[in-house]
Amino acid sequence: MKMFDVYPLYDVEPVRGCGNYVYDKDGVEYLDLYGGHAVISIGHCHPHYVEAIQRQVAQLGFYSNSVQNSLQTTLAEKLGRVSGYTDYSLFLCNSGAEANENAIKLASFHTGKRKLLAFKAAFHGRTSGAVAATDNPKIVAPFNRTENVEFVTLGDIEAVEARLATGEFCAVIIEGIQGVAGIHCPTDEFFVALREVTAKYGVVLIADEIQSGYGRSGDFFAHQHSGIKADIITVAKGIANGFPMGGVLIAPHIEPKYGMLGTTFGGNHLACAAAIAVLEVIESENLVENARKVGGYLIDELQKMPQLVEVRGRGLMIGIQIAGSASEMRKRLLFERHIFTGGAGATTVRLLPALTLTKEQADIFLTNFKELI
Repeated sequence: MKMFDVYPLYDVEPVRGCGNYVYDKDGVEYLDLYGGHAVISIGHCHPHYVEAIQRQVAQLGFYSNSVQNSLQTTLAEKLGRVSGYTDYSLFLCNSGAEANENAIKLASFHTGKRKLLAFKAAFHGRTSGAVAATDNPKIVAPFNRTENVEFVTLGDIEAVEARLATGEFCAVIIEGIQGVAGIHCPTDEFFVALREVTAKYGVVLIADEIQSGYGRSGDFFAHQHSGIKADIITVAKGIANGFPMGGVLIAPHIEPKYGMLGTTFGGNHLACAAAIAVLEVIESENLVENARKVGGYLIDELQKMPQLVEVRGRGLMIGIQIAGSASEMRKRLLFERHIFTGGAGATTVRLLPALTLTKEQADIFLTNFKELI
């Protein structure tokens, strides 16, 4: 059997990681500024994280959700406190797509309505419901197309209100920062207006913080820069630093009922141990503040380069739009300078490093990128 060939692969195989670096089988060191699509939040093989995983796997890796699991309670309390959503509830699952799928389902249960409003160029995952809310023709199969999802332009609050005024919509879903689309940040003013109009029409506001959350933007969630609260927040990627995990934070006015949501592996003991360790490191090492400071430094320095078309983002979620091919630039960074980056469209290089990135490591990237650009 061979792998189903749907991913273009670089001829590099990382076999070991430490902090913000990975190493291939020949011992070549690479600066990792992508972290597997924003998954590595506290750096590779952080000793506190490794110890927590090893300790838990030696005790109990998994048992079903039909019994008590105090690790889930610990995680929920810690996440509520660190994120500022102390009075919300937590549902645990396995991935970001599954988190969004459950968030949409929950909004429909809560309101009794079927329609969802999403934004053009959005990316919400690859399960059937999440991909239906994704405006990307490359991944949306005919099966996923549905009359129950409509799209409007990000920032167009008049179009949003016109659709919500019909009374047909259960929810609006919005990314804290659009990642796959090329790092586009909704303005704080738009978030405030969106919160007001969804409240006006009794529509659930879902903040997809799967890529932009967990401190990456320089606040715990990107939508918190605007001072609003969403009704439902979805998280994944950096939540467990590489262990597959997702979650849904749910406002207290949304009532749970037995059977409305379910999962087999979600919130298993090993995943919870990993996620608790991540939050402990984020707190003890002040990584949200570090993301704000180092990310702000990177953005400021990049904006000084006249060759660039545009620099977008917040914290350590940065899109660098260049005049040429982002794919070629990424290859040169990887093979000539040993720096991993990501892409977002034909002309945007995407940076999603661990929140532990130092100013010195940022300077390594800036020096090499400036020479190549």
